Amino acid sequence: MRVAMIGTGYVGLVSGACFADFGHDVTCVDKDASKVETLQSGGIPIYEPGLDLLVQRNVREGRLHFTQELEEAVRNADAVFIAVGTPSRRGDGFADLSYVYAAAKEIAEVMDGYTVVVTKSTVPVGTGDEVERIIRETRPDADFAVVSNPEFLREGAAIDDFKRPDRVVVGTDEERARTVMHELYRPLFLNETPIVFTSRRTSELIKYAANAFLAMKITFINEVADLCEKVGANVQEVARGVGLDNRIGGKFLHAGPGYGGSCFPKDTLALTRTAQDAGAPLRLVETVVEVNDSRKRAMADKVIEACKGDVKDKTVAVLGLTFKPNTDDMREAPSLEIIPALQEAGAKVRAFDPAGTLEAESLFENVEFVSGPYICAEDADVLVIITEWNEFRALDLDRLQSSMKAPILVDLRNIYTPDEMSAAGFAYTSIGRPEG
Repeated sequence: MRVAMIGTGYVGLVSGACFADFGHDVTCVDKDASKVETLQSGGIPIYEPGLDLLVQRNVREGRLHFTQELEEAVRNADAVFIAVGTPSRRGDGFADLSYVYAAAKEIAEVMDGYTVVVTKSTVPVGTGDEVERIIRETRPDADFAVVSNPEFLREGAAIDDFKRPDRVVVGTDEERARTVMHELYRPLFLNETPIVFTSRRTSELIKYAANAFLAMKITFINEVADLCEKVGANVQEVARGVGLDNRIGGKFLHAGPGYGGSCFPKDTLALTRTAQDAGAPLRLVETVVEVNDSRKRAMADKVIEACKGDVKDKTVAVLGLTFKPNTDDMREAPSLEIIPALQEAGAKVRAFDPAGTLEAESLFENVEFVSGPYICAEDADVLVIITEWNEFRALDLDRLQSSMKAPILVDLRNIYTPDEMSAAGFAYTSIGRPEG
């Protein structure tokens, strides 16, 4: 089938490349000339493991194309995906849908023949209705259907998530559109992937509800971790004991400095605003948002406490800046709250991240960025692990200990155990565990 993907951000580029790998003919459209030029020349503007090879292979085999010209891509397409950004709107937290609506109008102006217009962007309930209204108003004669098809991609594992998903959700009541979507995802039927067909509004809500539930699990275990620290329990053992219950499951029960990224913060906020407007406020989700925001700031206090209450003029070495490993995404990362708070307390901050440094340089002031973990730790008064990159899971503890001014390590991801850190001579602080 012929597919047009409007937007070459994280969702659009991964989805377009994977659809091409399924055998479809995909044209990705973006207004950013430099981004299109980068993609055409074989470069990748985002960090996602394996995406460069996937894109290059499908470009080479003639199934994946990049252009600034929307008209030709849409006119020839059986399905047009809207995969543009929906950031939180300043001031009120609602999803900014201006890019989605602008794309809908542009699509309407050039579409030819029956076309399935698919919202891949994360959008509030009712957005598909407005997209349909815009297209109908722009082109009263158009033959089309508007479908909701939310993405469930984890940064760092997006290709596997697209090709081997837990489920695919498609929101439409139109039979011809169901047929097109079935054909697009036909390779997944061979793997017996559940394809959930719902109404459009139900599909839109599924995405927000899923992210809100996962955010609640993270926030729940983080609060349990705080309780564990007060009563002398081990949050990892609590999480395992809870997660072995099949009704709950062990995923997303890992205590840490709070969730971040491109989805959970903005989606939970947008969902609470939608619920308030509908007169059915989601008090649990509202509390999750508040607790998560305050938790990030509290992590700086944990570092200061590990340094006996004073970091003034001390060097704090930070390992990991991105909101999670295997991505260069800095959006809503805990480091964005922790590092400024440490600087306000008088600390000098040195940092290393395997992929996020370039983005981080534009977001932080007066931070020294270095090229490796041991350089970062040299002569530091305290070492703080914020992101659990694989590179940090088996550090040479003797080398670290001998290079630091003071052997203090604050592990906000519980990578190490208190016993091994004590044996290595570190004053060790982690999340929700006895110090050993």
